[in-house]
Amino acid sequence: MIKKAVIPIGGEATRLRPLTIETSKGLVRLLNKPILEHSILSLARDGVEEVYLGVRGYVNYTTLFDYFREGYWLKKKYGLEKEVRIRYMPRYESTTNGDAVWYTMRYYDIKEPVVVIQGDNIYQLSLREMYEWHRKKNAFMTIALQPVNDVTGFGVAKIDDDHRIEYFVEKPKPEEAPSNLANTGIYILSENFWEFLEEDWAKEMKENRRLDFGGDIIPALIEHGYDVYGYPMSGYWFDIGTPDRYLNAAMYLLHHLSPEDMEAVEITHDVYMQGKSEMSEDLRKRIRDMIKRGEVLIEGKALLGRHISIGKGTVLEDAIIDNYSMIGENCEILHSVIMDRAKLGNNVRIINSIVGRHVEIGDNVRIVNSVIGDNAVISDNVRMYNVKIWPHEFVENGASLENYTVRHTAPKR
Repeated sequence: MIKKAVIPIGGEATRLRPLTIETSKGLVRLLNKPILEHSILSLARDGVEEVYLGVRGYVNYTTLFDYFREGYWLKKKYGLEKEVRIRYMPRYESTTNGDAVWYTMRYYDIKEPVVVIQGDNIYQLSLREMYEWHRKKNAFMTIALQPVNDVTGFGVAKIDDDHRIEYFVEKPKPEEAPSNLANTGIYILSENFWEFLEEDWAKEMKENRRLDFGGDIIPALIEHGYDVYGYPMSGYWFDIGTPDRYLNAAMYLLHHLSPEDMEAVEITHDVYMQGKSEMSEDLRKRIRDMIKRGEVLIEGKALLGRHISIGKGTVLEDAIIDNYSMIGENCEILHSVIMDRAKLGNNVRIINSIVGRHVEIGDNVRIVNSVIGDNAVISDNVRMYNVKIWPHEFVENGASLENYTVRHTAPKR
């Protein structure tokens, strides 16, 4: 069984801005906890005992280390059978995801099969089954493949009848894609994987650090006859690379995960609340009673975090409210995510939008198809349509914004 996982986390995650201006993409909150925590928990439950984070840049390293530390706390929080140890790549100047994995495995002298996943992916997959499949195929490398409706932005593979990959192209034009099988970025590497870099044909790749898995390594391995296989993935998979993909993933998981998977209790039909303490139980009762009295209306599904408050007359539909957030009276939150410790005034309407951490929103505000970065302040009587607000920004009273970005210069990462 695979005991070690490597997760490359580098770059600035520009497509997910403004949520990633000051936060590693692995720590962007999804279903009221960081994206990467979902993945690490899945790995741990599949028997992985050591997780290596191939981090690059100040923001990625500091935010991840300060949250996860060595990872030992995960055992107690989730009741795992064994501890999970988290380690970090030293400060090598990696330039690609493969580069980060290579540096990490070389530094820690890892000479056994490993699983590689991406730091911004959410997935449902049995690693045990994938590894057994990998062994039966005697594969040099196995890639989890997922059929997609739109291949834009993905690597795409063409496989033969035995699932060996015949051809691979990184981010082709949709009309030029050889299939609809997308590279999920979930890989199993054999114990001698990096020995290919000693081949004459690979020396230039190594010297020039052209070690991106999708753009360089996978096409080169296939071209030179290595046994690279595509594992048929049947569970869900989301590449949370943009706000739209983030929101799609959040809504899918809200509708498909069990209450146990969301660490929540169903307080009434399709309404789930988190928390285990006596205070959480008292809050569940209060919210439940408000729903029964018609003071709060919930359509679709809703996930409610710990220590929240919801004012009378508020309507939620397919909404996720994170811990410590305060929702005023007569609000509407539709198909949207409100992250932790946000504060919404009265008569606020939010549709198809993401509200970041510690955001303050005044009264009589309308926000549609927008993303608000952490710690921003939105004054009263504001109208926003297809807008991005950078962290710490201020939007003045009565502003009307459409197809606009309120931004400052992003810090060096």
